[in-house]
Amino acid sequence: METLLLDPADVAENAHMPEVIVAVEEAFGAYQRGDVQMPAKSYIDLPAYNGDFRSMPAYMRADDWDAAGIKWVNVHPDNPEEYELPTVLGTMVYSDPRNAFPLAIMDGTTLTRKRTGAAAAVATDHLAVADASSLGIVGAGVQSYTQLEAISQVRDIETVVVSDKRESAVERFAERFADEFDVRAGSVAEAAACDVVSTVTPVESPIVPADAIGDHTHVNAMGADAPGKHELADELLANADIVIDDYEQCTHSGEINVPWSKGLLSDDDIYGELGAIVTDELAGRGEPDGPDGVTVFDSTGLAIQDVATAHVVYERANERENGTPFGLVDTAL
Repeated sequence: METLLLDPADVAENAHMPEVIVAVEEAFGAYQRGDVQMPAKSYIDLPAYNGDFRSMPAYMRADDWDAAGIKWVNVHPDNPEEYELPTVLGTMVYSDPRNAFPLAIMDGTTLTRKRTGAAAAVATDHLAVADASSLGIVGAGVQSYTQLEAISQVRDIETVVVSDKRESAVERFAERFADEFDVRAGSVAEAAACDVVSTVTPVESPIVPADAIGDHTHVNAMGADAPGKHELADELLANADIVIDDYEQCTHSGEINVPWSKGLLSDDDIYGELGAIVTDELAGRGEPDGPDGVTVFDSTGLAIQDVATAHVVYERANERENGTPFGLVDTAL
């Protein structure tokens, strides 16, 4: 038996977005049903290097498959300037739960972008108005690309308004999608007025005001992944139906973490977890008793999303004979 080594191009090629969206939705459902094991994310702080390591292990069981894996990821802000490396690097080990054989080692950075976009698409599918045709994106970094790629799979997006203080980033984004969508540069307020909005910035002071959001807009708050990060105005959150991916993570380091720590939000302000909507335990938009006004999906990212996406990537790559097989394990007995 050999382990499959999958580089960024392999992961990008085999993370077929419609399939990833389905797998990530299955992951949310499995989480709600209790068909997962997902220990808390662990950290190794490296103050001497202005960085940290994070480990994210998980196992999940879907209807006709199960999988296990662990993502080893870092955040080193000085990397681009000092080492010409990305700030965030990720490696995914994908294993067969039957016997623990490492089926694949794959680029976890591309994997993360794909599964994060897919998570926003799952939330959008359940919480955005059915005829949503405009998408606002606040922050034109690498994650913005998969937001559009994924959300356009679940809604007929025609117009995209992109806001970023870096004109060059907006220009690159527009060039990438110019043949598929009507992409326009705009202010944060103009982006926030769209039917669906995805915020993908690392800010710690809210940049999306409450009065800019449409009456029935759905917001994917994707940027907050650490205590202190906060993209949306407190008033916006207080007046919205908030859907979270995980209670502990969101209250500690998600979009709601800052107003939560100040006592401005409580359990009463949370509509529920996305898994409960996926499994029909809670109503989504357009259903009786479902939310009808502004909705916010607070996404912190779950290890089961990585495992679900790795499952898609490995199965497709294995079928297509992509990647590089190598003998990681000595199977001689």
